[in-house]
Amino acid sequence: LMEQLTFFHDHTMLIVIMITVLVGYMMSSLFFNTYTNRYLLESQGIEVIWTILPAITLIFIALPSLRLLYLLDEVSDPAITLKTIGHQWYWSYEYSDFIVLEFDSYMIPSNELDTDGFRLLDVDNRAILPMNTQIRMLVSAADVLHSWTIPALGVKVDATPGRLNQTNFLINRPGLFFGQCSEICGANHSFMPIVIESVTTKTFIKWI
Repeated sequence: LMEQLTFFHDHTMLIVIMITVLVGYMMSSLFFNTYTNRYLLESQGIEVIWTILPAITLIFIALPSLRLLYLLDEVSDPAITLKTIGHQWYWSYEYSDFIVLEFDSYMIPSNELDTDGFRLLDVDNRAILPMNTQIRMLVSAADVLHSWTIPALGVKVDATPGRLNQTNFLINRPGLFFGQCSEICGANHSFMPIVIESVTTKTFIKWI
């Protein structure tokens, strides 16, 4: 999905650049030429052209945009469901496909951090997920608005009290993926990081 979003961005920017160059060329040619036509009062042909061409251009932008919009909401047979609940100011995780495994994830304070830890980003309990597996995220909040966001995975889901939001993703490599709440949720909004640890399926089963 991230790749598709990048392709769509490039596609749209190409159209914008073409329009900018065309309009810039036409404006500069109007400034620097001395052609006049004293008898041109109207031209229905030109009006038809400058109405139809932008409409066709908008269609070229709208069709891939709508396709991508529906792709983002599509959940294709997830193997694992991870439920996340935002609190002031920490996250709770629940793996309900296996035994009911629940834990809270707090940021590690700077004075308790190991030498190889990441300041303001590391947590005491990481969410462990298997790579190359379709994962469904269910996101909600217990108190105020939060937002579960991991830029490296292209995931941003609002955590709203009383509402269950859903997204899906697939991690294609092992490693640590960091994120933070991206909704202003109070005094300690900056101190509720998210850490996903991607491991092999064998390691994940052993951890469970």
